[in-house]
Amino acid sequence: MFTSIFSHTSKFTEKALGRLSGGLYIITAQKGDVKGAMLASWVAQASLEPLGFTVAVAKDRAIESLMQVGDRFVLNALEEGKHLPLMKHFLKRFPPGADRFAGVNTQTASNGSPILTDALAYMECEVVSRMECSDHWLVYSQVTAGRVSNPEGMTAVHHRKVGTYY
Repeated sequence: MFTSIFSHTSKFTEKALGRLSGGLYIITAQKGDVKGAMLASWVAQASLEPLGFTVAVAKDRAIESLMQVGDRFVLNALEEGKHLPLMKHFLKRFPPGADRFAGVNTQTASNGSPILTDALAYMECEVVSRMECSDHWLVYSQVTAGRVSNPEGMTAVHHRKVGTYY
């Protein structure tokens, strides 16, 4: 039962916003010799024709520089029940210059970005537009190609307790 429908207490608001759930994905990109990867859970389909989605990327993430208009990347969907190894790997802090993909099975997408072969699905994408949203960029991308590795698999889901951190 709601405490008050008109409650503006930030603690209640933070908890309410935290109930937004999202799938778990790894964004991978490569531009020249520079590779990047990021765990993402703020992803939503945004268009049907052409196929497109949005992803929120924090302004301080290294991969943000690889997600400018015209850049290409891969969105890898993590599979429920099999997502922890990839999630843990890409949540680790890596020293500058370290290969974020060392020890991870990959193949190269036609757009040049790494595909995580242990992911449930992948989509090759091109950034079409970006919108500034406070501490994040909302990046709209079109999907140019994709594939599912396990037709019976489901995307792993992230449930948060509050809306003030991931």
